[in-house]
Amino acid sequence: MTNRARVTASLLLLAVVALGAGCGLVGWEWDTPMSTVQPKSDFGRMTHDIFMLISWTTLVIFIAVEAGLLYACFRFRDRPGAPIPKQIHGHTPLEISWTVAFAAILVIIGIPTIRVIFKTQEAPAATTLHVDVTGKQWWWDFQYPALKIHTANELHLPVGQTVAFYLHGPDVIHSFWVPQLGGKRDVVPARVNRIILTPEVPGEYLGQCAEYCGMSHANMRFRVFVHDKAGWEKWVAAQQAAPVEPKDDLAVKGKEVFSQSACVGCHTIDGVSAGVLGPNLTHFGSRTTMAAGIMKNTPENIARWIENPAHVKPGALMPTLGLRDEQIKAVTAYLQSLK
Repeated sequence: MTNRARVTASLLLLAVVALGAGCGLVGWEWDTPMSTVQPKSDFGRMTHDIFMLISWTTLVIFIAVEAGLLYACFRFRDRPGAPIPKQIHGHTPLEISWTVAFAAILVIIGIPTIRVIFKTQEAPAATTLHVDVTGKQWWWDFQYPALKIHTANELHLPVGQTVAFYLHGPDVIHSFWVPQLGGKRDVVPARVNRIILTPEVPGEYLGQCAEYCGMSHANMRFRVFVHDKAGWEKWVAAQQAAPVEPKDDLAVKGKEVFSQSACVGCHTIDGVSAGVLGPNLTHFGSRTTMAAGIMKNTPENIARWIENPAHVKPGALMPTLGLRDEQIKAVTAYLQSLK
Protein backbone atom coordinates (compact mmCIF):
# COMPACT_ATOMS: atom_id res chain seq x y z
CA MET A 1 0.00 0.00 0.00
CA THR A 2 1.37 3.45 -0.91
CA ASN A 3 1.72 6.27 1.59
CA ARG A 4 -1.17 8.10 -0.07
CA ALA A 5 -3.41 5.04 0.31
CA ARG A 6 -2.43 4.64 3.97
CA VAL A 7 -3.22 8.28 4.72
CA THR A 8 -6.57 8.07 2.92
CA ALA A 9 -7.56 4.88 4.77
CA SER A 10 -6.57 6.33 8.14
CA LEU A 11 -8.51 9.55 7.54
CA LEU A 12 -11.58 7.59 6.47
CA LEU A 13 -11.38 5.44 9.59
CA LEU A 14 -11.06 8.50 11.82
CA ALA A 15 -14.06 10.06 10.06
CA VAL A 16 -16.16 6.95 10.68
CA VAL A 17 -15.24 6.95 14.38
CA ALA A 18 -16.02 10.67 14.69
CA LEU A 19 -19.34 10.21 12.89
CA GLY A 20 -20.27 7.32 15.18
CA ALA A 21 -19.41 9.33 18.27
CA GLY A 22 -21.44 12.26 16.98
CA CYS A 23 -24.47 10.08 16.30
CA GLY A 24 -24.18 8.63 19.77
CA LEU A 25 -24.20 12.10 21.31
CA VAL A 26 -27.09 13.57 19.32
CA GLY A 27 -29.30 10.84 17.94
CA TRP A 28 -28.99 7.35 19.35
CA GLU A 29 -31.34 6.09 22.04
CA TRP A 30 -29.32 4.06 24.56
CA ASP A 31 -32.05 3.10 27.05
CA THR A 32 -33.96 0.61 24.87
CA PRO A 33 -35.65 -2.62 26.07
CA MET A 34 -32.75 -4.85 24.94
CA SER A 35 -29.95 -2.41 25.73
CA THR A 36 -27.01 -3.44 27.92
CA VAL A 37 -25.51 0.04 28.25
CA GLN A 38 -28.04 1.36 30.79
CA PRO A 39 -27.81 -1.36 33.48
CA LYS A 40 -30.52 -1.59 36.14
CA SER A 41 -28.78 -3.98 38.57
CA ASP A 42 -25.48 -4.31 40.42
CA PHE A 43 -24.42 -7.21 38.18
CA GLY A 44 -25.18 -5.13 35.11
CA ARG A 45 -23.21 -2.16 36.44
CA MET A 46 -20.15 -4.27 37.22
CA THR A 47 -20.01 -5.87 33.79
CA HIS A 48 -20.80 -2.53 32.12
CA ASP A 49 -17.91 -0.86 33.96
CA ILE A 50 -15.54 -3.54 32.64
CA PHE A 51 -16.94 -3.05 29.15
CA MET A 52 -16.42 0.72 29.33
CA LEU A 53 -12.89 0.31 30.73
CA ILE A 54 -11.98 -1.90 27.77
CA SER A 55 -13.74 0.45 25.32
CA TRP A 56 -11.94 3.59 26.53
CA THR A 57 -8.60 1.77 26.68
CA THR A 58 -8.91 0.50 23.11
CA LEU A 59 -10.04 3.96 21.96
CA VAL A 60 -6.88 5.51 23.42
CA ILE A 61 -4.78 2.81 21.72
CA PHE A 62 -6.58 3.40 18.43
CA ILE A 63 -5.99 7.18 18.58
CA ALA A 64 -2.33 6.73 19.49
CA VAL A 65 -1.71 4.21 16.69
CA GLU A 66 -3.57 6.28 14.10
CA ALA A 67 -1.72 9.44 15.16
CA GLY A 68 1.62 7.64 14.85
CA LEU A 69 0.62 6.21 11.48
CA LEU A 70 -0.44 9.59 10.11
CA TYR A 71 2.74 11.23 11.41
CA ALA A 72 4.91 8.56 9.79
CA CYS A 73 3.03 8.78 6.50
CA PHE A 74 3.43 12.57 6.31
CA ARG A 75 6.92 12.82 7.81
CA PHE A 76 8.48 10.09 5.72
CA ARG A 77 6.45 10.40 2.53
CA ASP A 78 8.19 10.07 -0.81
CA ARG A 79 9.43 13.36 -2.30
CA PRO A 80 10.72 13.96 -5.84
CA GLY A 81 14.48 13.75 -5.91
CA ALA A 82 14.79 12.67 -2.26
CA PRO A 83 17.53 10.09 -1.56
CA ILE A 84 16.68 6.60 -0.33
CA PRO A 85 16.25 6.78 3.47
CA LYS A 86 18.77 5.09 5.72
CA GLN A 87 17.83 1.43 6.11
CA ILE A 88 17.68 0.20 9.72
CA HIS A 89 16.69 -3.09 11.34
CA GLY A 90 14.98 -3.14 14.74
CA HIS A 91 14.84 -0.62 17.57
CA THR A 92 15.39 -2.30 20.93
CA PRO A 93 14.25 0.58 23.22
CA LEU A 94 11.05 1.01 21.19
CA GLU A 95 10.31 -2.72 21.17
CA ILE A 96 10.83 -2.93 24.94
CA SER A 97 8.64 0.14 25.45
CA TRP A 98 5.62 -1.17 23.57
CA THR A 99 5.97 -4.61 25.14
CA VAL A 100 5.91 -3.06 28.63
CA ALA A 101 3.09 -0.69 27.65
CA PHE A 102 0.81 -3.45 26.41
CA ALA A 103 1.61 -5.63 29.42
CA ALA A 104 0.55 -2.72 31.62
CA ILE A 105 -2.69 -2.36 29.62
CA LEU A 106 -3.47 -6.04 30.13
CA VAL A 107 -2.92 -5.60 33.88
CA ILE A 108 -5.19 -2.53 33.93
CA ILE A 109 -7.96 -4.54 32.23
CA GLY A 110 -7.24 -7.88 33.90
CA ILE A 111 -7.30 -6.92 37.59
CA PRO A 112 -10.82 -5.36 37.57
CA THR A 113 -12.07 -8.23 35.38
CA ILE A 114 -10.80 -10.87 37.80
CA ARG A 115 -12.31 -8.98 40.74
CA VAL A 116 -15.72 -8.93 39.04
CA ILE A 117 -15.47 -12.64 38.18
CA PHE A 118 -14.83 -13.54 41.82
CA LYS A 119 -17.50 -11.09 43.04
CA THR A 120 -20.17 -12.53 40.77
CA GLN A 121 -19.28 -16.09 41.74
CA GLU A 122 -19.60 -15.61 45.50
CA ALA A 123 -21.99 -17.91 47.35
CA PRO A 124 -25.39 -16.27 47.98
CA ALA A 125 -26.18 -14.90 51.42
CA ALA A 126 -28.87 -16.46 53.59
CA THR A 127 -31.22 -13.54 52.85
CA THR A 128 -30.97 -14.01 49.09
CA LEU A 129 -34.19 -14.78 47.22
CA HIS A 130 -33.86 -18.21 45.59
CA VAL A 131 -35.46 -18.66 42.16
CA ASP A 132 -35.23 -21.90 40.16
CA VAL A 133 -35.22 -21.17 36.43
CA THR A 134 -35.87 -24.04 34.04
CA GLY A 135 -35.44 -23.49 30.32
CA LYS A 136 -37.57 -25.78 28.19
CA GLN A 137 -38.40 -25.94 24.50
CA TRP A 138 -39.57 -23.15 24.14
CA TRP A 139 -40.67 -21.48 27.36
CA TRP A 140 -39.43 -20.63 30.86
CA ASP A 141 -40.48 -22.15 34.18
CA PHE A 142 -39.95 -20.12 37.39
CA GLN A 143 -40.22 -21.48 40.93
CA TYR A 144 -39.70 -19.72 44.27
CA PRO A 145 -39.12 -22.62 46.71
CA ALA A 146 -39.22 -20.55 49.91
CA LEU A 147 -42.45 -18.82 48.86
CA LYS A 148 -44.06 -21.93 47.33
CA ILE A 149 -44.82 -20.03 44.13
CA HIS A 150 -44.69 -21.66 40.70
CA THR A 151 -45.23 -19.63 37.54
CA ALA A 152 -44.05 -19.43 33.94
CA ASN A 153 -42.67 -16.92 31.45
CA GLU A 154 -43.13 -13.90 33.73
CA LEU A 155 -40.62 -13.37 36.50
CA HIS A 156 -41.40 -11.05 39.42
CA LEU A 157 -38.70 -9.63 41.70
CA PRO A 158 -38.49 -7.12 44.57
CA VAL A 159 -36.36 -4.02 44.03
CA GLY A 160 -33.25 -3.91 46.20
CA GLN A 161 -33.42 -7.63 47.05
CA THR A 162 -30.53 -9.84 46.01
CA VAL A 163 -31.75 -12.74 43.89
CA ALA A 164 -29.98 -16.01 43.05
CA PHE A 165 -31.17 -17.67 39.86
CA TYR A 166 -30.40 -21.40 39.69
CA LEU A 167 -30.51 -22.40 36.03
CA HIS A 168 -31.71 -25.87 35.03
CA GLY A 169 -31.91 -27.36 31.53
CA PRO A 170 -33.82 -30.63 31.06
CA ASP A 171 -33.70 -30.81 27.26
CA VAL A 172 -31.13 -28.79 25.26
CA ILE A 173 -28.79 -25.88 25.97
CA HIS A 174 -30.56 -22.55 26.42
CA SER A 175 -29.21 -19.22 27.67
CA PHE A 176 -30.87 -17.00 30.28
CA TRP A 177 -30.49 -13.32 29.41
CA VAL A 178 -32.11 -10.11 30.68
CA PRO A 179 -30.05 -7.39 28.95
CA GLN A 180 -30.98 -4.47 31.21
CA LEU A 181 -30.42 -6.45 34.41
CA GLY A 182 -27.16 -7.96 33.20
CA GLY A 183 -25.95 -11.49 32.99
CA LYS A 184 -26.14 -14.01 30.22
CA ARG A 185 -25.56 -17.55 31.33
CA ASP A 186 -26.08 -20.90 29.63
CA VAL A 187 -28.77 -23.27 30.86
CA VAL A 188 -27.09 -26.65 30.42
CA PRO A 189 -28.60 -30.14 30.85
CA ALA A 190 -27.21 -32.09 33.84
CA ARG A 191 -25.60 -28.95 35.26
CA VAL A 192 -26.85 -26.12 37.48
CA ASN A 193 -25.45 -22.67 36.68
CA ARG A 194 -26.14 -19.59 38.76
CA ILE A 195 -26.54 -15.82 38.42
CA ILE A 196 -26.76 -13.53 41.45
CA LEU A 197 -27.91 -9.93 41.04
CA THR A 198 -29.80 -7.15 42.82
CA PRO A 199 -32.40 -5.24 40.76
CA GLU A 200 -32.03 -1.52 41.49
CA VAL A 201 -34.81 0.12 39.46
CA PRO A 202 -38.50 -0.90 39.41
CA GLY A 203 -39.88 -1.59 35.97
CA GLU A 204 -40.58 -4.14 33.28
CA TYR A 205 -37.64 -5.77 31.50
CA LEU A 206 -37.48 -8.08 28.51
CA GLY A 207 -35.65 -11.40 28.62
CA GLN A 208 -34.69 -13.79 25.84
CA CYS A 209 -33.06 -17.14 25.28
CA ALA A 210 -29.64 -16.25 23.85
CA GLU A 211 -28.51 -19.73 22.73
CA TYR A 212 -29.98 -21.29 19.59
CA CYS A 213 -32.13 -24.15 20.88
CA GLY A 214 -34.39 -25.20 18.03
CA MET A 215 -37.17 -24.06 15.77
CA SER A 216 -38.77 -21.51 18.11
CA HIS A 217 -35.60 -20.20 19.73
CA ALA A 218 -36.53 -16.63 18.74
CA ASN A 219 -39.95 -17.12 20.38
CA MET A 220 -38.49 -18.20 23.74
CA ARG A 221 -38.97 -14.92 25.54
CA PHE A 222 -40.00 -13.79 29.00
CA ARG A 223 -40.62 -10.66 31.05
CA VAL A 224 -39.20 -9.53 34.36
CA PHE A 225 -41.26 -7.26 36.60
CA VAL A 226 -39.31 -5.51 39.36
CA HIS A 227 -41.67 -4.24 42.07
CA ASP A 228 -41.40 -1.85 44.96
CA LYS A 229 -42.07 -3.37 48.39
CA ALA A 230 -45.85 -2.92 48.29
CA GLY A 231 -46.15 -4.25 44.74
CA TRP A 232 -43.98 -7.27 45.55
CA GLU A 233 -45.98 -8.19 48.65
CA LYS A 234 -49.23 -7.84 46.71
CA TRP A 235 -47.98 -10.14 43.94
CA VAL A 236 -46.70 -12.76 46.39
CA ALA A 237 -50.03 -12.79 48.28
CA ALA A 238 -51.97 -13.21 45.03
CA GLN A 239 -49.75 -16.07 43.83
CA GLN A 240 -49.92 -17.90 47.14
CA ALA A 241 -53.72 -17.77 47.20
CA ALA A 242 -55.80 -20.56 45.70
CA PRO A 243 -57.07 -19.85 42.18
CA VAL A 244 -60.46 -18.18 42.08
CA GLU A 245 -63.33 -20.51 41.24
CA PRO A 246 -65.06 -19.54 37.99
CA LYS A 247 -68.43 -17.85 38.46
CA ASP A 248 -69.96 -17.29 35.02
CA ASP A 249 -71.44 -20.23 33.14
CA LEU A 250 -68.97 -20.12 30.26
CA ALA A 251 -65.94 -20.30 32.56
CA VAL A 252 -67.55 -23.12 34.57
CA LYS A 253 -68.05 -25.01 31.33
CA GLY A 254 -64.43 -24.28 30.42
CA LYS A 255 -63.20 -25.81 33.66
CA GLU A 256 -65.18 -28.93 32.85
CA VAL A 257 -63.70 -29.13 29.34
CA PHE A 258 -60.19 -28.54 30.69
CA SER A 259 -60.62 -31.28 33.31
CA GLN A 260 -61.84 -33.82 30.77
CA SER A 261 -59.37 -33.12 27.95
CA ALA A 262 -55.66 -33.74 27.41
CA CYS A 263 -54.89 -30.38 29.12
CA VAL A 264 -54.71 -32.03 32.54
CA GLY A 265 -51.91 -34.32 31.40
CA CYS A 266 -49.51 -31.44 30.77
CA HIS A 267 -50.53 -28.45 32.89
CA THR A 268 -50.83 -27.79 36.61
CA ILE A 269 -53.75 -25.84 38.04
CA ASP A 270 -53.91 -26.13 41.82
CA GLY A 271 -56.89 -28.24 42.80
CA VAL A 272 -57.62 -29.30 39.22
CA SER A 273 -54.60 -30.96 37.58
CA ALA A 274 -50.93 -31.71 38.20
CA GLY A 275 -49.28 -32.03 34.79
CA VAL A 276 -45.64 -31.02 34.56
CA LEU A 277 -44.89 -31.01 30.82
CA GLY A 278 -46.32 -27.57 30.10
CA PRO A 279 -46.40 -24.23 31.94
CA ASN A 280 -48.12 -23.96 35.31
CA LEU A 281 -51.50 -22.26 34.68
CA THR A 282 -52.67 -21.77 38.27
CA HIS A 283 -52.76 -17.97 37.97
CA PHE A 284 -52.64 -17.73 34.20
CA GLY A 285 -55.25 -14.96 34.06
CA SER A 286 -52.97 -12.58 35.99
CA ARG A 287 -50.20 -12.73 33.38
CA THR A 288 -49.79 -10.00 30.80
CA THR A 289 -48.47 -12.27 28.05
CA MET A 290 -48.69 -15.87 26.89
CA ALA A 291 -46.84 -18.36 24.68
CA ALA A 292 -43.50 -17.41 26.27
CA GLY A 293 -44.03 -13.70 25.88
CA ILE A 294 -44.78 -13.54 22.15
CA MET A 295 -48.46 -12.50 22.50
CA LYS A 296 -50.57 -10.43 24.84
CA ASN A 297 -52.85 -12.42 27.14
CA THR A 298 -56.18 -11.73 25.43
CA PRO A 299 -59.19 -13.98 24.71
CA GLU A 300 -58.47 -13.80 20.99
CA ASN A 301 -54.87 -14.92 21.38
CA ILE A 302 -55.75 -17.70 23.82
CA ALA A 303 -58.30 -19.05 21.36
CA ARG A 304 -55.76 -18.89 18.50
CA TRP A 305 -53.23 -20.75 20.62
CA ILE A 306 -55.60 -23.53 21.70
CA GLU A 307 -56.87 -24.00 18.16
CA ASN A 308 -53.43 -24.49 16.57
CA PRO A 309 -50.34 -23.95 18.75
CA ALA A 310 -47.82 -24.92 16.05
CA HIS A 311 -49.25 -22.27 13.72
CA VAL A 312 -48.67 -19.57 16.34
CA LYS A 313 -45.28 -20.89 17.47
CA PRO A 314 -43.48 -23.16 14.97
CA GLY A 315 -42.37 -26.41 16.56
CA ALA A 316 -44.51 -25.94 19.68
CA LEU A 317 -44.74 -29.22 21.59
CA MET A 318 -48.34 -28.59 22.64
CA PRO A 319 -50.58 -30.73 20.39
CA THR A 320 -53.67 -29.55 18.58
CA LEU A 321 -56.49 -30.67 20.87
CA GLY A 322 -59.25 -30.80 18.30
CA LEU A 323 -61.72 -28.84 20.46
CA ARG A 324 -64.83 -27.36 18.93
CA ASP A 325 -65.22 -23.58 18.74
CA GLU A 326 -67.62 -23.45 21.69
CA GLN A 327 -65.24 -25.57 23.77
CA ILE A 328 -62.32 -23.28 22.90
CA LYS A 329 -64.36 -20.24 23.98
CA ALA A 330 -65.23 -21.95 27.24
CA VAL A 331 -61.63 -22.95 28.03
CA THR A 332 -60.52 -19.42 27.14
CA ALA A 333 -62.99 -17.93 29.59
CA TYR A 334 -61.83 -20.36 32.30
CA LEU A 335 -58.14 -19.59 31.80
CA GLN A 336 -58.85 -15.85 31.88
CA SER A 337 -60.66 -16.29 35.20
CA LEU A 338 -57.57 -17.77 36.87
CA LYS A 339 -56.36 -14.58 38.55
